[in-house]
Amino acid sequence: MARSRWTPRRLRRFVRLDGERRALLVEAALWLLVTRLALALVPFASLARRLGSFVPPTDLRVAQARASGPREHVELAREIGWAVTRAARHVPYRAVCLPQAMAARIMLRRRGVPSVLHFGAAKGAEKPLDTHAWLSAAGVEVTGFPVAENFAEIACFV
Repeated sequence: MARSRWTPRRLRRFVRLDGERRALLVEAALWLLVTRLALALVPFASLARRLGSFVPPTDLRVAQARASGPREHVELAREIGWAVTRAARHVPYRAVCLPQAMAARIMLRRRGVPSVLHFGAAKGAEKPLDTHAWLSAAGVEVTGFPVAENFAEIACFV
């Protein structure tokens, strides 16, 4: 029989969090579910239209959104990054890099913080191509970091 992910110890740790962090974790878990369902049910071309402007990594808007922002944006980006990566470890399905980056991007956008959703590719060991998605905002590495050196950034959403 599989062991439950929600052990009494984890539940106590969740309850001990302050209200804002608890709310962020719940919101992150919900957005992870929404993004996972969207990726499974909606063609990516349709999703891409909602992710922002698709630009090359050299676009000026990428550098602007990646640059350090106001202190409150930096703190929000850190907290949302913490919540999404923590929630991804505890949801009952695999929440890999793309749903994490999308969930964090949605959460940041709702709070008025610009972000950059990066896409990269590398020659794979077991399959011809490995892909990875990561998110940066306000000078903060939000999700998907560290990015392996062999990944080449191929496009971004701003």
